[in-house]
Amino acid sequence: MATPSRHRIRPAVAPLAALSAVLTLTALFPHAALACASCGCTLSSDWDNLGISSSSGLKMDIRYDYLNQDQLRSGTGKISPGAASQISNNGDPQEVEKYTRNNYLTLGLDYNFNPSWGINLQLPYIMRSHSTLGTASDGITPGDGGGQYDSRTSSIGDIKLIGRYQGFTPEHNFGVLFGLKLPTGSHTDTGTSTDPAAPGPAPVDRALQPGTGTTDAILGAYYMDTLNKDWDYFVQGIVQKALNSSDQYRPGDGANLNLGLRYMGSTGFTPQIQLNVRRVLHDVGANADMVSTGGTLVYLSPGITVPLNQQISLYGFMQLPVYQKVNGVQLAPRYTATVGARYAF
Repeated sequence: MATPSRHRIRPAVAPLAALSAVLTLTALFPHAALACASCGCTLSSDWDNLGISSSSGLKMDIRYDYLNQDQLRSGTGKISPGAASQISNNGDPQEVEKYTRNNYLTLGLDYNFNPSWGINLQLPYIMRSHSTLGTASDGITPGDGGGQYDSRTSSIGDIKLIGRYQGFTPEHNFGVLFGLKLPTGSHTDTGTSTDPAAPGPAPVDRALQPGTGTTDAILGAYYMDTLNKDWDYFVQGIVQKALNSSDQYRPGDGANLNLGLRYMGSTGFTPQIQLNVRRVLHDVGANADMVSTGGTLVYLSPGITVPLNQQISLYGFMQLPVYQKVNGVQLAPRYTATVGARYAF
């Protein structure tokens, strides 16, 4: 059996509705299981949904995130598969992963009860393929008994329900977030063993399951203001912590910091850029990889929002890593791509 796969810094994607920029995080939590340090995105997708609207009502956000984790990294640098296979994982052989391709589709529903109170629901659907050489390879050829396997996942992930209060100022531009990530995603999926010593179904590493099996608390705060008539900015911080363990596994605590700047001088589109920082601690438990999980990621994320009319807007982002420091050996993406649409009823 392969050792549990790396907890990539979810990028955190994402992601992920009204509050959209602040809450849509696949970004924000990274849906899809923010189990891995780099397997989710952290950006806030639609600034107009920051939740500071004074109007009540329902908004819907549909968002797609793509992350192809095909680059092995250790610490702050790249590492070859051959070199990775020679590393000791706390006295055990190091697992050498080939790739993890993530596709996240997230439905966000956001409702403002009044200018001060609102609630956001995020429902992710995860499509993920993964392949590993196991723990007995030379970095190129898998070895017998290494627990190597291939897997494909297509299922609902962990739902997030987030409340917010933004009645601290007359402008309603400062708010707090509070909510839960619920264990709705499966954490018992299996793949197909490619190890001739152990043919048949193979358990998928816990950090790569659609869900963590845990209930997590989510707390955060955000602030938005104008610099002048053409420029706006926002800052947002979020922490997420598992409240329990599941089958001897608990995902590492995570924190996101997002800074954004946008240009409002154009009527046809709104360009913006964000700095996204994510810090994740090691996973914990007998079924967790407590060495090659967690880390610190910093991304620069240019993007654009295009309003089609008063109700519908489209957005797109490219998230580019500027700093990556991972614990142990982990797969990381070279970039993250996000597109989405928002509808205000």
